[in-house]
Amino acid sequence: MENQTKVVLLGTGTPNPVPERSGPCVAIVVGENSYLVDFGPGVVRQAEKANRKGIKALEAKNLKRAFLTHLHSDHTAGYSDLILTPWVLEREEPLKVFGPKGIKQMTNHLLEAYKVDIDARRYGGEKANETGIKVDVEEVFEGIIYSDEKVIVEAFRVNHPPFEAYGYKFITPDKVVVVSGDTTPCENLIKHAKGCNILVHEVYSATGINSRTPKWYNYHTTVHTSSVELGEIASQVNPELLVLYHQLFMVGENESGEMLSIAEREQEMIMEIKQKFDGEVISAKDLDIF
Repeated sequence: MENQTKVVLLGTGTPNPVPERSGPCVAIVVGENSYLVDFGPGVVRQAEKANRKGIKALEAKNLKRAFLTHLHSDHTAGYSDLILTPWVLEREEPLKVFGPKGIKQMTNHLLEAYKVDIDARRYGGEKANETGIKVDVEEVFEGIIYSDEKVIVEAFRVNHPPFEAYGYKFITPDKVVVVSGDTTPCENLIKHAKGCNILVHEVYSATGINSRTPKWYNYHTTVHTSSVELGEIASQVNPELLVLYHQLFMVGENESGEMLSIAEREQEMIMEIKQKFDGEVISAKDLDIF
């Protein structure tokens, strides 16, 4: 199908520099169009890996639209790469970026930081084009924020203090896909995601969190969603497929005092979710395609 929707997990990681997991980025691909949610470290190279798997919409010069959930560094550290590298590789259209208040300021600072490089490429021997380096930025509010012939995109507020944070709903010809971004359990997400085909949601291990120091225990439990909480959310949303990303496994002891590997913790998280949700659950890895 020309407009068949694919969800590509370009990055499923956290701030922890795990080599197998790049920074958060979810690509919604509809035909020849791609739409990125977040741009964590490694975004362009991960997109190129997907391109080499046959997803041409993720070739660097085709990275033209991005939607930022919030301004945390692990979700934005690949932004300069997304602005610059596809342009160097002859992207001609301006990059369209949608995100919370502050994304315009970040964009302007990055363009200024790379001004020497940009000018050298424009006016030096490369004679780079004048348009592909431009960034059209919109600071979003709740509601429909973007549409084209392939997709309608709706932004909705989620809860990730102290940030202004959004989730995104993509309505395509054949699917409804919702990406949570970082959030605590959130009634607004449940309302907007209800009945979707694919829910991509962040998660931390409800059991593993007990091994964290008080500082990190308090942090994660007040700004993120546990596996047990996600099971309750999924039972209300009832997606056809629940995809876990931005997973914080926290390898350590289980309730019986046994040491668990990442794979074992991952299975434990899925079982905790399935206490409340009997649908399909997949814990994603980088470059998984759904």
